[in-house]
Amino acid sequence: MTLSKPEVVALLEINTSSDACSYLRKKADEAGRLLTGNKAYMWGAIGLDYAPCPANCDFCSFGEAWGLIETEKIYTLPAILAKVKEYVDNQVHFIVLRTTQYYSLDTLTDYVQTIRQEVAGDYEIVVNVGEFDLPTANRMHAHGVEGVYHAIRLREGVDTRFQTKERLDTLSAVKQSPLKLIHLVEPVGIEHSYEEIANRFLCSLEYGVCISGIMARIPVKGTPLGEMPRLSDEEIAKMIAVLRLSGGKTVEHICVHPASELAIQSGANVVVIETGAIPRDKALITGKWLNFDYVAAKRFFEENGFII
Repeated sequence: MTLSKPEVVALLEINTSSDACSYLRKKADEAGRLLTGNKAYMWGAIGLDYAPCPANCDFCSFGEAWGLIETEKIYTLPAILAKVKEYVDNQVHFIVLRTTQYYSLDTLTDYVQTIRQEVAGDYEIVVNVGEFDLPTANRMHAHGVEGVYHAIRLREGVDTRFQTKERLDTLSAVKQSPLKLIHLVEPVGIEHSYEEIANRFLCSLEYGVCISGIMARIPVKGTPLGEMPRLSDEEIAKMIAVLRLSGGKTVEHICVHPASELAIQSGANVVVIETGAIPRDKALITGKWLNFDYVAAKRFFEENGFII
């Protein structure tokens, strides 16, 4: 059973410094452990193309209009294979291949097929790409893609140059295909109301989301939203708890990004490790973003009693 919009909003409105919020986070943690069998997962993202994007979303460092990318870098297949193997060797379960909006889906699909042939292991491949239709979704699945990260962003069409209908059409294609849908509420900032957050989460339920969660908007200087501060870890942890309880048994996994121990203690069981082109940073990241790697992720989980 999932909660109604008024119920979700009411929980989000709880003061983060109150005893009620502490109780909320405690109960969300208990519910998450019960639902997942105490299992936690690492999500390893690889940004494949560090290049200006004509979409010019107000929170994204790749926007061509912001001029933040001076030298392009497009990862070759051998480099991608090496990064995937590193992730898999370190117990990362969800391998997320992320591209800018207009990267060739044919090329990416061919890469996935090769990755499946070259890198053995127990992992799932997820793509985070632009818009696509049902035949493309089916083709990606046939080539080894298990899931798609696709989100209607908060204030889509206002802070982005996309229309909600375009994003919904892609979500419909995913729902009709064998692909799993991963859809976080994002990018959440101080500018968003609890009603907006509830709307985005409840909409994702209609399309069969299996991993939900909260992704914070990270201020990147030089972008239109670059001077707007990010949400506190306490506020994000409260939102994580609300989503964990609001999704009932329909959403097994809850992800927080960037990771915090407080969120892991509040219902989250998935964290993100990133490398390469990252829309939350002006630089190409050759190591791990914010130095958050497998060691840090495993420590968070293990010290809080999770099985990776």
